[in-house]
Amino acid sequence: MFLRSLVCFVLFGAISAQGAVTFESLLSEMTQLESLAKFPDPPYKTVQFSSTDRRSTAPYAPEWYANSDGFGKEPQPNILRVLDEPGEDHIGRYVIAEATCPGAIVRTWTAKINGKVFLYIDDNPEPVIEGEMTDFLLDTYGTLAFEMGILKEKRLEKGFHQRNASYFPIPFSKSLRVEWEGNLNEIHFYEIEIRKYPQGTEVQPFSKELLLTKNVEISEAMAVLRQPSTYWKPAHPGETHEIDTQVEPGAVEILKDLEGSRRVQTLSLKIEAADPFKAYRQIILKGYFDYAPQPQIEAPLGDFFGAGPGINPYDSVPMTVQPDGTMTCRFPMPFEKFARFSVLNLGDQPVRVTGKVVESEAAWEPGKSQHFFAKWQIDHGIIAGGETGVFDLPFLDARGKGVFVGTAAMILNPTSIPTSGGNWWGEGDEKIWVDGEDFPSFFGTGSEDYFNYAWSQPDIFEYGYGSQPLVTGPDNRGFNVNLRWHILDPIPFQESFDFFMEVFPHNRTPGMSYARTSYFYGTPELRDAFRPINPLDVTLGLELPEIWLPEAKGAAENATFYQVEDLLQWFTGGVGEVEDPMWAGGKAIRWVPSKKGEKLDFHIEVKEPGNYRVVATLGRSSESGRVSLSVNNSKPFHPVVDLHHENNTDLRNFFFTPHGQHGVDLEKGDAKITLTAEGDPGQEILIDFFWLKPNK
Repeated sequence: MFLRSLVCFVLFGAISAQGAVTFESLLSEMTQLESLAKFPDPPYKTVQFSSTDRRSTAPYAPEWYANSDGFGKEPQPNILRVLDEPGEDHIGRYVIAEATCPGAIVRTWTAKINGKVFLYIDDNPEPVIEGEMTDFLLDTYGTLAFEMGILKEKRLEKGFHQRNASYFPIPFSKSLRVEWEGNLNEIHFYEIEIRKYPQGTEVQPFSKELLLTKNVEISEAMAVLRQPSTYWKPAHPGETHEIDTQVEPGAVEILKDLEGSRRVQTLSLKIEAADPFKAYRQIILKGYFDYAPQPQIEAPLGDFFGAGPGINPYDSVPMTVQPDGTMTCRFPMPFEKFARFSVLNLGDQPVRVTGKVVESEAAWEPGKSQHFFAKWQIDHGIIAGGETGVFDLPFLDARGKGVFVGTAAMILNPTSIPTSGGNWWGEGDEKIWVDGEDFPSFFGTGSEDYFNYAWSQPDIFEYGYGSQPLVTGPDNRGFNVNLRWHILDPIPFQESFDFFMEVFPHNRTPGMSYARTSYFYGTPELRDAFRPINPLDVTLGLELPEIWLPEAKGAAENATFYQVEDLLQWFTGGVGEVEDPMWAGGKAIRWVPSKKGEKLDFHIEVKEPGNYRVVATLGRSSESGRVSLSVNNSKPFHPVVDLHHENNTDLRNFFFTPHGQHGVDLEKGDAKITLTAEGDPGQEILIDFFWLKPNK
């Protein structure tokens, strides 16, 4: 089934008379979003080549959830074909992506890969790109710019480079072949997405000289990708309408009605409530276009903007959430005659909704123009984990014609394992079937890989096309929010679209809640499988289990845990308890040192002598300072930790070791852990628990 990706797909509709597809036109699509609202002209199909496990053949075949997708020594090589068999050094040459039609590379990604890349276009015997495969997949632009002398040093250039992905268009007029020279026995994760245009479509091929001749356009696009809310500008002047509505429990209120052939350019909303955390999930935003009897937009207000639950700031090209709670959507929303935005209050508190909608005149083109859809769904009480508990969770099932442009996932992960190795919720792959395919044209290598990062990393990040604005922790425990926007790589469909994501935690995890919003465009004939949101959907899944204690599993196997509230016999000045379900045991210690260098001692009992890594699970907040750790009156271990986190309070594991060593030798019996304040007086230190991890 993987060989079918080698040929061009038959696409319906005439080839465009709009002019050639060029590097510059693709570059423009990266920041000017209006093209998303019309079905592509010329049409194209977006497909993915990846290192997914080749044993996966069908949903009810034995290895559908097989997970050997780039770690090395796969049972079946995850390549298209062999060019040169590996020699004694185990290095071979392989084709990993190929097309025999006009097209463009629109996204690349890797977690880690060895070897070299050779990229050929249009039957040219000389590669247009040759070099390290990692550089190409992580930052195509930065790699080429350094080679061309545009950059004076080799570095990852944020903008086109986004975490573990790269978005830099490489158009080709006839054909594409990506060759990898490397070792199949070593790690080699990869994803390459391309557009495939019908034969006869005029596409101007890429050359390295475009980096020089289109330097202004490249710089402008990079500025928007780096700081969207600062540099993004609408293509047309607009008219602003203010919104200010009070919504009582159970009530529906109209935010704004718009008439005429128009386009919503931006929608910005903010709420005021006694409990904003609940309100952002329990106020349901609805959008109706051209007198639709059911809303094309139906999602909790916070989840619609990718912020839920609560306010979790980030900045991306189509969506921005500011720290004050102002949320902005830049996806264009065209309509022919009429549009209505309303809100439904499914909570038990009155809520004020304020904001503005900016709209402009836009001609509706039948057969080309599309309405904007944003549909939310949630599943509570999920039990999944381990290889026997994996299943495919539907994100979007649609029939008709449209374009998929993104998704936001919000997961409540109630595991008691405190480390990513063990508490990771997203080992599963995305699977996307387009237009009745017998095998998905997107079959990925992991949920975090789909969301543009790797290795279940819990840190907060934001990029133009993807963000992780919330992970409460420790590591991947608690609330997690992941976003991915398909802007350069939207996925058009003519007849059907089916998106599933494997729910594949490392360990069996009862009680998981998994919410997701799907963003897409479609014609009025489109139908989908969504149902109206009900009160239970937005009531459950908003609270962590009240009491949890860390389990010694996964990467925490054989660890011994010490709850800090059990280690202090009495509280001195500046020390007190805080309570919240996020803390292990429901409690943590809040220490507010009165001066830099102040110390707080904790005595633990070491059960067995040995060499240990000392771990402190500490809270980060906007009020937090810096802290160091030492054991038994030693010098401070490495590192000194900065616990300041601007927007929310979360938990993280910090591994402390003596300089130049892997651990500390401890005797059986009493040991003293000392925390030293390294920040300004009055900055808090939140301490949840300590643990000792024996070194083998």
